[in-house]
Amino acid sequence: MKLAGMASNRGRNLLNIADRAPGGAEFSVILTNDAEAPVLEAAAERGIATEVVERDDGEDRRDHEERVLDALSGYDFDLVTLDGYMRLLSDTFLAEAPTTLNVHPSLLPAFPGMDAWGDALDYGADVVGCTVHVVTDAIDDDGEIVEEAVDGGPVVTQEPIPVYEGDDEDDLKERVLYEGEFKTYPRAVKYFAEDRVSVDFDANRVSVEGDTGGDLPARLFSSEDRAADLRYGENPHQDAAVYADATVDEASVVHADQLNEGAKALSYNNYNDADGALNLIKEFDEPAAAVIKHTNPAGCATADTLADAYADALATDPKSAFGGIVALNRECDEATAAQIIDSFKEVVVAPGYTDAALETLFEKDNLRVLDVHDQYDVTETVTEKKLAGGRLVQERDTQALTADDLDVVTEREPTDEQVEAMLFAWQTIKHVKSNAIVFAKGTETVGVGAGQVSRVDAVEIADMKAEKDAEGKDADGAVMASDAFFPFPDGIEKAAEAGIEAVIQPGGSKNDDIVTEAADEHDIAMVMTGQRAFRHD
Repeated sequence: MKLAGMASNRGRNLLNIADRAPGGAEFSVILTNDAEAPVLEAAAERGIATEVVERDDGEDRRDHEERVLDALSGYDFDLVTLDGYMRLLSDTFLAEAPTTLNVHPSLLPAFPGMDAWGDALDYGADVVGCTVHVVTDAIDDDGEIVEEAVDGGPVVTQEPIPVYEGDDEDDLKERVLYEGEFKTYPRAVKYFAEDRVSVDFDANRVSVEGDTGGDLPARLFSSEDRAADLRYGENPHQDAAVYADATVDEASVVHADQLNEGAKALSYNNYNDADGALNLIKEFDEPAAAVIKHTNPAGCATADTLADAYADALATDPKSAFGGIVALNRECDEATAAQIIDSFKEVVVAPGYTDAALETLFEKDNLRVLDVHDQYDVTETVTEKKLAGGRLVQERDTQALTADDLDVVTEREPTDEQVEAMLFAWQTIKHVKSNAIVFAKGTETVGVGAGQVSRVDAVEIADMKAEKDAEGKDADGAVMASDAFFPFPDGIEKAAEAGIEAVIQPGGSKNDDIVTEAADEHDIAMVMTGQRAFRHD
């Protein structure tokens, strides 16, 4: 798409669009009505043709617009973009030119006109922003401005910008430009360049094809309020804060009540680990407990009672559980609390506590006790990761397999008990960093190999943890879960050496046949899920 730009001063939005070339759009010409406008030199430096059409003293508005059209007539362009062009355009120009866009420094229809920043500050607005809209005629037959029609064209896109205490007009003007206009204007041009825009002037509405909302909308907008300043981030030299979304319905550590108010507040790492622990125990209907260290499970288990589940989870790796986070999916009773305080823990998260449990837990001055509600159904359907320059958004991994989803690929069939253990291990491994391996017996972990760059190394670590660090259990006769396929048979061979008797893995490797042959050679039952369970964050 070819563009014509019109500006009266620096034209920073036009230059930003030129530098970004959204959707492949590029300027054929930039025109100004001021021969001293800095945009002329900046455009020339970018190899963009320029035109100057100043308005003569006493010249009629429409006569000037005719000269502007004449100056542009030698250029090929499909869209006109205004940026601080200090003249309102009449139907003389608009009827002859292609669609004309303008960016206005407010969330229209609020604060139209020349002093949007000052008007917003005078009004006491907490949020301002900017709007890209289609320019429509606001000039009457006598050439006079129709005030109520100014900045009234159909809105293409908007961007909200906060107003901070102490802001003056210059502060707000710069923030709206750099954080708002520099996003919205290229976005709008890209919509047009991709031929995705329909403008309905009668309804005063713009629609953008593909912008249908849902979990992954064409435009992502997120707004949260700062809930607390944190002591520091992942490390003491990093500042940090936690922001809260008040619309979240499911249990969340951000909205949890800290019951022992005298204890120190949660740190950045505490929040991160507690969130991981809580998300893990949400997977299970039975009483469940998990101990998390550095967002990885040191152990997880379900049992008939919460105390038994915690004991089984802790026994997987009590050494690594030191200083960890405990999450429970039932009200914490005194029997469970007594076990929790038997060794150092940072945080415990549960949907309620008995009075006796609280009395026991409060014996540890700096054990943070978080109370969440028991709404475990997923309401937050996507997860986000902020990157420098943007963010990744994906659907949340809500897979929950049943025995019917498993494809047995070996000569040996797994027993019902092994199937139960494999399904438990699969739900757990979703919360272990890749490359991930989980050894399990029944519904408790035996060994966890997390975050390795080699899958066979993850198997070896899970075996080592099971043999050296687990208390009262080992890998002999256990099942193994792998979050992704085995590229080579070495992982199966190591599992056989550890005593593994059944394996659950996604499959999908070009070496699946060789891996299956290795399982058969070692008399291991193996099932494939057809889907993997990577977790890279």
